[in-house]
Amino acid sequence: MKPDAPHDDSPDAAAEARGHNRPPLTYKDAGVDIDAGDALVEHIKPLARSTNRPGVMGGLGGFGGLFDLKAAGFKDPILVSGTDGVGTKLKVAIEAAVPDTVGIDLVAMCVNDIVVQGAEPLFFLDYYASGRLDVDVGRRLVAGIAEGCRRAGCALVGGETAEMPGMYADGDYDLAGFSVGAAERDALLPRADIAVGDVVLGLASSGPHSNGYSLVRRVVERSGLKYSDKAPFAGTSLGEALLEPTRIYVKQVLQAVHATGAIKGLAHITGGGLPGNVPRCLPDGLRARLDARRWTAPAVFRWLHEVGQVPTDDMLRTFNCGLGMIVVTAAADAERVAKALTDAGETVHHVGTIERAPTDEADCVVDHADTLWRS
Repeated sequence: MKPDAPHDDSPDAAAEARGHNRPPLTYKDAGVDIDAGDALVEHIKPLARSTNRPGVMGGLGGFGGLFDLKAAGFKDPILVSGTDGVGTKLKVAIEAAVPDTVGIDLVAMCVNDIVVQGAEPLFFLDYYASGRLDVDVGRRLVAGIAEGCRRAGCALVGGETAEMPGMYADGDYDLAGFSVGAAERDALLPRADIAVGDVVLGLASSGPHSNGYSLVRRVVERSGLKYSDKAPFAGTSLGEALLEPTRIYVKQVLQAVHATGAIKGLAHITGGGLPGNVPRCLPDGLRARLDARRWTAPAVFRWLHEVGQVPTDDMLRTFNCGLGMIVVTAAADAERVAKALTDAGETVHHVGTIERAPTDEADCVVDHADTLWRS
């Protein structure tokens, strides 16, 4: 038998065992700086005020954001909501040390989803989390969110800033967003009268938007380039080129919807690309046939395809390939809808038609897709 270990029964030893002689621990010692959080909120308040619109009640600081639908002009509204993040595009922003535009992406991914239902985005809330709160980075992120809200015409009414040491590596952060919009009951999209012979219009994208960045980052690794190097396909650094923010289509599309009354359906082209998203606005039994010779993909897609040797089918299912929004309208209305969208600032292409769908074939066919990677 081993002898018992010696014990020190002195009062000091007992106090040490209970931690009484150790320095006190504070929340800041644990990695959470409440003062930094408060400082960020003070930066956020004027940014949020800059997004105010009819219907906003109160301001930041309450436990919830208030919004008055009647003051926003709705008579028989249906609420439409959406939530999303920015995905691994955030890793590009972090590694390139450019946090200024991913907030625009965050808003875009939510509000573009709402507008395809025919709804006007009304307000937005964000969630920003990091391992250690950097007030300057947080301010720049939220400034981007506010800019996105202004582009979409919705108000930034609140959010959450979470400092969570141990959850994120030093310098990492995460973003998520949530938006609520409204449409009059009789103006919801898609309409039920989408039919064979209708025309498909495509609105140009600004680049990959916020989808496919796990693949983008692998292509960058293969290229051997750093984000600070000049982009082979643009006049900026590679990081800046890949961080080109998602185009926000809200005001332009709503202007055309109201001006023409002829838009039957809309599709926001996100993860899944054209084949995965166009069918979401079509009734059963119909499909879209698109001709890739009718639009030009931004040069970034050619670079991704060539450097990564990414198969065309993978390109189509991963990226928007140059079209960020799809519009369906009757053939007789196509010209005036295209003009309304062009007048609102969009680059519009007549890209295809609606046809009957064979039961054993795809719901969206992209013909001549390889032409997208040719100069």
